[in-house]
Amino acid sequence: MIPIRSLLVVLALTVTACVPVYRHHGYIPPEEDLALVQVGQTSQVELEGMIGEPSAMGLLEGSGWYYVGSRWRYYGARRPAEINREVVAINFTPDGTVANIERFGLEQGRIVVLSRRVTDSNITSISVIRQILGNLGNFDASNIFDE
Repeated sequence: MIPIRSLLVVLALTVTACVPVYRHHGYIPPEEDLALVQVGQTSQVELEGMIGEPSAMGLLEGSGWYYVGSRWRYYGARRPAEINREVVAINFTPDGTVANIERFGLEQGRIVVLSRRVTDSNITSISVIRQILGNLGNFDASNIFDE
């Protein structure tokens, strides 16, 4: 017969193996740090010291900085599931000062604006945001081997 202690150990290991594990990828500056950034006044050089380097930058020099973060849930043998994705986009004027700060999220597969601090209403980088949010986490290794 199996001893009671062994049975309890196996039961405890089984139960703890079914606990979800959460992992964070990327970096999103905290709201308190972003509140220190003055739209129209803070320079690009000052910004790096205040909130850190971005995850990605725009293609053109000084066009924008993007901070991307996501939260994944790992649960036993199931596929990891992305439960939250967020992007903070900071755009600059031609002279290198902050033009706007926007925070985007992803809810039910749709991009939503969580917060926006903009000096004017002309928002030019939505397509870049959609590409970042749409492609992050959609990599599938099986696509590499398809012929």
